[in-house]
Amino acid sequence: MPELKNFVAVDWRSGPDQIYFFFKDTNTYSRFDIGENRVPLDYPRPVTSNWGEFNNARNMRFGFTTTGFDTDRIDGDILWLFDYYTYDGSTIPGVRKYDQDSDTLISYEPLEKTRWKILAPYFNNIVAGTWWEQEGRAHLFRFLLNDGRALRFDYDYNRLIVETINEKTWPGLARYKDRIITAAQNDRAARDNYLYIFLTNHEYLRYNMDDNELDSGPIKVDDVSWPGLLRD
Repeated sequence: MPELKNFVAVDWRSGPDQIYFFFKDTNTYSRFDIGENRVPLDYPRPVTSNWGEFNNARNMRFGFTTTGFDTDRIDGDILWLFDYYTYDGSTIPGVRKYDQDSDTLISYEPLEKTRWKILAPYFNNIVAGTWWEQEGRAHLFRFLLNDGRALRFDYDYNRLIVETINEKTWPGLARYKDRIITAAQNDRAARDNYLYIFLTNHEYLRYNMDDNELDSGPIKVDDVSWPGLLRD
């Protein structure tokens, strides 16, 4: 059984909802099918040769999906992957823009040249990000950091707010703020959306995004809660 300690989880919205897990130490990934509630038997797989030009997950920091954002298709699903980019001989923050509908990498640029450049001062501390469609905001994003803080990015106003993770900003999460590894959203169309927040010691939290409060957890990550995820 692999140890869940150095991985990145991202949501996938094109077609049946899924969550992808990238295991950085082995450069492999698994696909969790939310509807089927399992990882298919032929996972994990190597990232190399399965993601086109994206072939190395070892330097990934975090990622998330948007729909109808920075695309000419109202239902276009874009996966944003944030990692470290080699540019002019230097290693700097970078952003991959991946089209889920065509399953192709659109671009790979330095963070400073993208719409996400406002995140640069905090990039090394961000462990998770998600598109937060609640609160009547179409383009609100929230990020969890590894130092007890969080970010709120209102894209329409180009406004970034730094906040402490506490009972006012992230109700129920404060006691776990030093254990967060990664997180991914479950975009449930007819019900409240959940953010699955993965912690050290093989545990996770289920955070209700619509109510902005912890729903349940910590819950053990095992073959009952995430069937197939711990498969070698």
